[in-house]
Amino acid sequence: MLSRKDLHAYQRRAVSFIKDRRRCGLFLDMGLGKTSSALTAVSDLLDEFSVHKVLIVAPLRVANSVWRQEAAKWAHLKHLRVSVCTGSQKARLVALQADADVFVINRENMPWLVERLAFKWPFDMVIVDESSSFKNPSSQRFKAMRRVVARTEYMVLLTGTPSPNGLLDVWSQMYLIDFGQALGRTMTAYKQRFFEPDYMGYKFTPREGSADKIHTLMAPSVIHMSAEDYLDLPERIDLIERVDMNSAALEAYNDFEKTLFTELGDGEEVEAATAAILANKLLQFANGCMYTGKDGKWSEIHEDKLDALAEIIEDNANENILVAYNYRFDLERLKAWFPGAVVLDKAQDTIDRWNRGEIKMLLAHPASAGHGLNLQGGGATIVWFGLTWSLELYQQFNARLHRQGQLKPVKILHVVARKTIDERVLGVLSSKDATQKQLLAALKP
Repeated sequence: MLSRKDLHAYQRRAVSFIKDRRRCGLFLDMGLGKTSSALTAVSDLLDEFSVHKVLIVAPLRVANSVWRQEAAKWAHLKHLRVSVCTGSQKARLVALQADADVFVINRENMPWLVERLAFKWPFDMVIVDESSSFKNPSSQRFKAMRRVVARTEYMVLLTGTPSPNGLLDVWSQMYLIDFGQALGRTMTAYKQRFFEPDYMGYKFTPREGSADKIHTLMAPSVIHMSAEDYLDLPERIDLIERVDMNSAALEAYNDFEKTLFTELGDGEEVEAATAAILANKLLQFANGCMYTGKDGKWSEIHEDKLDALAEIIEDNANENILVAYNYRFDLERLKAWFPGAVVLDKAQDTIDRWNRGEIKMLLAHPASAGHGLNLQGGGATIVWFGLTWSLELYQQFNARLHRQGQLKPVKILHVVARKTIDERVLGVLSSKDATQKQLLAALKP
């Protein structure tokens, strides 16, 4: 059982920041103990009668397990009564009526909770775990939170990825902290003040000097701590495994990109009506298949990435490998090609088996393995079979292995189809990462 004295100095600093600021953001890298830091602040504030009822809003998997487990792990937190309010409406209602200090709900149920309790909002402290999931001001979860934010004395945002798509992402998060005092009362005002729209009014680029102004305005309410400054993490090795699609597949790919239409080998026809649909279809094409209708049917185009993955596995025969896939057909094909592979599901036993080294290949979708999972015990190699546009999912997934407790250098291999949209995705991820790193560097204490 860990005690308060086991908290690192940077965690104690985070606790003090929460208590001093009341409304703030903790942008902590994965592995820096944001959960234990936040719960320590909760415990102190409850003991001081500064708060009486605490709500934690988190991703579903994290809400179901991580917060209650973390409270039980520390001696100075084990007295906290934690009620998990997930599941059916009946189960949530029962959990809300529990005699508890801390109530944990998944973010999808935030609109339901506010609708039910808005006129008698009982929580004087709200902690939003992975606050970047509230980055869209048009989302129902943000609108729900906005209704009660003024009646919440302590508002704490936790994330390691505050701006996964650029600086537009930070407005709604800052609004939850200061009601728009720093960056403006509306997203429209924020855009007009700091960004230049393209001729269509869809894409917004920060004006010269705007990034620095935004960083300065955010700094009093937000603190960033970097894992590289506080933890002795193992080396991370990023590699690109470039795959040449066979000539027929590459010719069909190029033709589809130009004409937005293709006829697959089995006679199925696919058309891309918009640029967004085209981008998604091209990613599918690069992976080796394409969906042909709304019923989930798909047609296979090539096996070049599967061949490349087989070679990677052969070259790393002594390694356990975590494979990130993108589409359902990726999963079906991977299971067929590698019968011994195990799919990451909701069962704790699967995670335990992986961490004991009993699984040679674990297949996982980034959206289901992005937050709250400790997988560093089972292996040190990640293969991105299918890439994602989302920097947040990309970074969170990589952090399942490259985190505190990992004993080996972590290899991250990207299987990239040459001369396809795969190469563009890697470039976009790199650009988004540079923008976020600039923001986080400006917010370091």
